[in-house]
Amino acid sequence: MVMLIAGCNQSGELEIEVYETSASGNKLTKLSEFPTSETTVQVVLDPNSTFQEITGIGGSFTESSAYLLNQLSEENRNKVLEAYFGDSGARYSLTRTHMNSSDFSLGNYSYAPVEGDTKLENFSIEEDRDDIIPMIKDAMAISTDGFKIISSPWTAPPWMKDNNDWKGGKLLPEYYDTWALFFSKYLQAYQNEGIDIWGVTVENEPLGNDSNWESMHYTPEEQNEFVKNHLGPTLENAWPDVKLLGYDQNRHEELIEWVDAMYDDEEAAQYYDGTAVHWYASTLKIFAEELQYAHRKAPGKHLIQTEATVDAEIPAWKDDDWYWSKEATDWGWDWAPEDRKHLHPKYVPVYRYARDMIGTLNNWVDGWIDWNMVLDRQGGPNWAQNWCVAPVIVDPDADEVYFTPLYYTMSHFSKWIRPGAVRIGHSQTGGELMLTAVQNPDGSIAVVMLNQEDSPKEIQLELQGEQVTFGIQGKALQTVVIAAGE
Repeated sequence: MVMLIAGCNQSGELEIEVYETSASGNKLTKLSEFPTSETTVQVVLDPNSTFQEITGIGGSFTESSAYLLNQLSEENRNKVLEAYFGDSGARYSLTRTHMNSSDFSLGNYSYAPVEGDTKLENFSIEEDRDDIIPMIKDAMAISTDGFKIISSPWTAPPWMKDNNDWKGGKLLPEYYDTWALFFSKYLQAYQNEGIDIWGVTVENEPLGNDSNWESMHYTPEEQNEFVKNHLGPTLENAWPDVKLLGYDQNRHEELIEWVDAMYDDEEAAQYYDGTAVHWYASTLKIFAEELQYAHRKAPGKHLIQTEATVDAEIPAWKDDDWYWSKEATDWGWDWAPEDRKHLHPKYVPVYRYARDMIGTLNNWVDGWIDWNMVLDRQGGPNWAQNWCVAPVIVDPDADEVYFTPLYYTMSHFSKWIRPGAVRIGHSQTGGELMLTAVQNPDGSIAVVMLNQEDSPKEIQLELQGEQVTFGIQGKALQTVVIAAGE
């Protein structure tokens, strides 16, 4: 029988609150009793050692997610929005959406559908009025602190491209000015709706996606050309407060090539506010060296994870155990080149999320954005049949909502790691445990830790000479909150 010890209220000890999500059934559960263990992990926090300031954590407003919410009853729609943006929920603070359509749209569309309309006189965001815009506005109404939005194009309209197709191809140089104007028109149209866009990326996945859905290709040099002579000056003139992020693809060695190109070109570098990255190069590897390199290349600029998702044939429905078991595979399990297959082993979905968020935050990433907030039981709708998993899965026909363990995993970070927080130093001895720690603007400290082993661990946590002892279950994620002044 596992022994239990009282939490943290003995005289002279740190006062802490501990919230746990575990394979055994806890879901952001506030704990007052803890398991003991023969394995003790000593963790020392050092708030005097500081690193990056956190921009935010959250997920994405896709047409698919917004459409699905509109198929639910008002009660369930509000329940999901509250769960993501309300004070009782995940409190998402950094989000993303797509300019024009993506694969997680109901079909292909562009805000500039008229061929040859170089002045964009027919520009219209009408496609977004049924679903995306209402979802964003309702989230804004619920969110106490508000949230930032990053917008990314998957492709220019086909008539601006050398292959006249939604998929693949490149932007024709004669339309560089028109495409830069498109960004400005989009920002203005959304502002007219009462929605301010915090930042944009130049292009989602400029290396392409094997032409499976909307995409448009740039080399690093082509991105620089477009930015320094077209998009950068356009934004600087009309939207000087909007952040511009370059790259927006995977974190492997190509990240080094791109940040070298972006920041070695001084004329282009002045327009970049940071670098955007994705996680799809591996189901396991953080690519810490590449992230450290990107930070050193531009230490004063953002390094934001703008997309991550579990891609699966069909999401597991009301089966929490699947999300805690090593059964998931991604595209690389079947399709990665032989020299990269080792980067795509089977994985535990909860661990993949928690490991990646802890690992990237510990390597200078200042924002982390999940992909779709809501998908259906097929993992769509997705016109390209690129099925994925979301933290919340819904069945619109039955008006049912399933909060998967991934929702609670995201919440461990987004709810207690707030914008303006600063990552602080920590050290640990005595056992395998992944963790990260921040000090929030209100002075509170949040520590997120992951125990991937089956057995529990005793934790001895020290902050500026004060200590507290508690425990974490096996196969569990915890957020430890130390109030300001402790």
